[in-house]
Amino acid sequence: MPFVRIDALNAGPERLDALGRAVHEALVETLGIPPDDHFQVLTGHDGANSTLRYGDYLGVRRDEGIVYVAITMRAGRTPDRKRALYRRIAELAHAYAGTEPRNVFVTVTENASIDWSLGHGVAQYAPGD
Repeated sequence: MPFVRIDALNAGPERLDALGRAVHEALVETLGIPPDDHFQVLTGHDGANSTLRYGDYLGVRRDEGIVYVAITMRAGRTPDRKRALYRRIAELAHAYAGTEPRNVFVTVTENASIDWSLGHGVAQYAPGD
């Protein structure tokens, strides 16, 4: 059950939708996430009222096409599956939204089953007694 936040500079509704589809499809393909397990917050920044900062850290030449993808999910995926996820997100973001792979910045935060409530104030993954 990943929760995804995508922030993109100079992105309108069509680009945000394309980025959301790219990330979701990558999650389904590489981690086996169910197709209807689709929870995202998509935010475009115009560079004036809100913006994103980026640099050339680790020799990656980023520019105004930057996209930040923050994924929160339950722990347990192997490093190889995470690498496959990052690679597939970059591939699909390029194919669907025209985002250069060098501008796709992904971070994964993992937590435990008890850290989720999917509605009704219930911890569905860690029910109580």
